[in-house]
Amino acid sequence: MGLSVWFSANAVAPSLELEKGFSTKGDVAWFTMGVQLGFVAGTLLIAATNLADLMNARALFAISAVAAGVLNAALVFMPGGFASALILRILAGAFIGGVYPMSMKILSGWFRSGRGVAIGVIVAAGTTGCGSPHLLNSIFAAQWEATLYVSSALSVAAGGVVYFLVKDGPYDTSPPRFNPKYVVYYFPQFVFSFFPKYVVHVVRSRGQRLVLLGYLGHIWELYATWAWLPVFLLAVYDGDGGMFGGFLGFASLLAFLTFIAGAVGSVAAGYAAKRWGRCAVSVCAMVVSGGMALSIGFMPVGWEWVIAIAALVWGGTAIADSAQFSTGMTELSHPAFRGTALTFQTGLGVLLSIVTIRLVPVLSDWAGWGVAFAFLAIGPAVGTAAMLRLRALPESAAMAMGKR
Repeated sequence: MGLSVWFSANAVAPSLELEKGFSTKGDVAWFTMGVQLGFVAGTLLIAATNLADLMNARALFAISAVAAGVLNAALVFMPGGFASALILRILAGAFIGGVYPMSMKILSGWFRSGRGVAIGVIVAAGTTGCGSPHLLNSIFAAQWEATLYVSSALSVAAGGVVYFLVKDGPYDTSPPRFNPKYVVYYFPQFVFSFFPKYVVHVVRSRGQRLVLLGYLGHIWELYATWAWLPVFLLAVYDGDGGMFGGFLGFASLLAFLTFIAGAVGSVAAGYAAKRWGRCAVSVCAMVVSGGMALSIGFMPVGWEWVIAIAALVWGGTAIADSAQFSTGMTELSHPAFRGTALTFQTGLGVLLSIVTIRLVPVLSDWAGWGVAFAFLAIGPAVGTAAMLRLRALPESAAMAMGKR
């Protein structure tokens, strides 16, 4: 629910093009990058101040989710053009930075041996939330405002659910209640030393560094896939006169189903990692998702069923390994810096995703969807190499109860 605002502008992109004059590939690309930039700013601020481990995670989640929902709804009636809309997306992204990493931090406090499966469920839930605006858009169709309003309401409700109904786990190391003095005390440290020792520790540790590299390879592909696969499906299915051409909402529905496939893949990967190890499962997921990136854009438009199946497989594997990187980071990091490590990793990954989000539409205009999507396969290739290297090192024994 808290991540339902992330891709809300992407889901209603055609309506924004008609109603407000924004271009689908140009302006909406900037809206997506704006959310990413805001997310990076929010997560790095949290990481640099160690706020994720000093403030109660549920309180930080609740404040962030409510603020993100309000800013998302403001997109409907905010006066001004592209600039004001972009500012709203950046601010919404900044508050989302207090939602996603905190959900993993909260749940990691409840699990040890089953942490990989638990975080896999969280990633599955987040994936479903990210895809929910596409489902809403297929339902509301021309009423694009309703998509934004409902996604905002879900985010606000998420804050209440987590703050009032969720308890702190027995393995949680955060203080039980938020104390403003933590922010007052640590903010100068953020100003004078942007990468404090507990952030630097993440990149100095060999095991954490390889997990981070694998995660960055995974992210290189993921967010650009989420942003542009629905646009590709819209070009394939809507108005083509083919098997699905008569159903205007099919492309949005299929886009949502790719997110659902990702949710299923995340949970399945969590159970698989518990048996065969995080490194092995991550490598398998990246090999398959990289293969889909290399092939789906080159498929003939007439292969509608094949493209639909490939899209579902890609959606299911592109996110499947995400929880394994996050869980691996919690297993290899000091408990006192677990939230900071997760937030830093997530923020750095989203920063990298801006590159691919921007380049995919440029490459698709220049050389077609095939080349644009094949470009994304670079990430899984790098991530696969990193995880194979980690699997051969003794540090990997600390992950998944010793399974590599």
